[in-house]
Amino acid sequence: EWTAARTGGVVDARFIAIIDTAIESPLGQIAMIPMLAWIAKNAPAHLKATFFAVMASFTNLALSAASLGTKYMNEIYTVTREVRDRVTDVIQTTADYSELGWLLITVATIGVAAPLLTVVLIQNSRLRTQQ
Repeated sequence: EWTAARTGGVVDARFIAIIDTAIESPLGQIAMIPMLAWIAKNAPAHLKATFFAVMASFTNLALSAASLGTKYMNEIYTVTREVRDRVTDVIQTTADYSELGWLLITVATIGVAAPLLTVVLIQNSRLRTQQ
């Protein structure tokens, strides 16, 4: 509602959802390139397809974990927008963005720390590569 009011109805929730979906799909495919390069370089020739299937499974697992993480972050950090009754214009839910900053900091920290921690753990285990 806020963006629609300020853009003359051009940018509304539907517009944002369509643009988000249109951008997310190609970027998701581009994100697969480092994994494919790693498989091509490190997997034995007769196991490349198996490595790719396992990595695709890990990608699906990561997506499921991200959904669960989002659910729990929303339970820990409460962020609400103002909701008004359409008929009476009475506020039913007040806006509360007081925890939004901490939510963004937490998500950014996890987004950087989790992959780095994984790399450190793998490189210090017997699973590390020699390249």
